[in-house]
Amino acid sequence: MSVQVSIAMGSDSDYEVMKEAVKILKEFEIDFDVHITSAHRTPEGTRNFASSAEEKGTKVIIAGAGAAAHLAGVIAAETIIPVIGVPIDSSPLKGVDALYSTVQMPGGIPVGTMAIGKAGAKNAALFAVEILAVSDSGLGEKIHAYRIQMAKKVEEKNKLFSVE
Repeated sequence: MSVQVSIAMGSDSDYEVMKEAVKILKEFEIDFDVHITSAHRTPEGTRNFASSAEEKGTKVIIAGAGAAAHLAGVIAAETIIPVIGVPIDSSPLKGVDALYSTVQMPGGIPVGTMAIGKAGAKNAALFAVEILAVSDSGLGEKIHAYRIQMAKKVEEKNKLFSVE
């Protein structure tokens, strides 16, 4: 079976954040792979990764990077597969630089951009699941069930604070 989602990150140190995406993809039983590739240090490898993703059957790419964070944009420029960017808070600017580099793409090369850090990585994976669920009703049912469970957890926490 082909990989449905590829996770790319600019450095192995980004895995601490991107493992949140891995957890979600595992929970939803999505076939995925993980790559370390840098828009700046390994530009040819990044182009090869992006341009070969379609023929490998990849449906969504999640790209996490910090600092100048051009990884998602470089990948998006090389493929028509949806790219979801995760800005990583690995610089003195606490990820704001990565956010701007990821979200401020020029018209014509879109990158869906999530929040900075772990919440962004988690949401990127959930967004990838939603994209895949458009053509997979079983996955759609799983994402609905996930949201119901999430709401139940909040309701349970609320019971702890109710005053009678």
